[in-house]
Amino acid sequence: MAWDVERTKRLLLDAATAEFSEHGLAGARIDRIAANAGVNKERIYQYFGKKDELFATVLGTQLRSTMDAVPMIGAGPAAAGDYAGRLFDHHIAEATIPRLVFWEGLERGESAAADAARADYHRVKVEGFQKLLPGVDRRNAAELLLTIVTLVNAWPVLGHLDELLVGADDPVADRRAARRRSIVQTVELLAEAAQRRSPEGDRSGADR
Repeated sequence: MAWDVERTKRLLLDAATAEFSEHGLAGARIDRIAANAGVNKERIYQYFGKKDELFATVLGTQLRSTMDAVPMIGAGPAAAGDYAGRLFDHHIAEATIPRLVFWEGLERGESAAADAARADYHRVKVEGFQKLLPGVDRRNAAELLLTIVTLVNAWPVLGHLDELLVGADDPVADRRAARRRSIVQTVELLAEAAQRRSPEGDRSGADR
């Protein structure tokens, strides 16, 4: 029977995603990934290279999947707030991206910043976000997008700070809804301010 390479890669990526999300890059074990995938560990090196390269593949795959799952829709401050809210929902339902990004920042931040593929991914993301806020230049769009990413990634990972700062009196669902509203309102206000600052006003196709 022919070896199903694509299926093997999917099994390894799924196992690696769970492993890196739980243990980070340094704590992850290739033997454990291979065992959980039911695949010989030599296949990992054959298909993905070293452990840090596998981590980069896992995170890149997850980021592209999230971009497809949470598209940027519409235009204007309300659209920016809506995007932030939907991204928050996605990360609450599946906290893999926030966990991986935090691990990456702690363990391989400099190498990630120098990664051409990651730089291209984020360039495309910023350009897409500019379409949500006509007239806003790239720098201000990137600043606001960074704020969104920071806000929505932090809450699933730093829940203990939420409890310490806000308290644990509210039911979990109510607290999540309140946090979502706060993020959406914050992003809408910042988006309105960014458009007011823009020398190009509300002209569409900014910075092209």
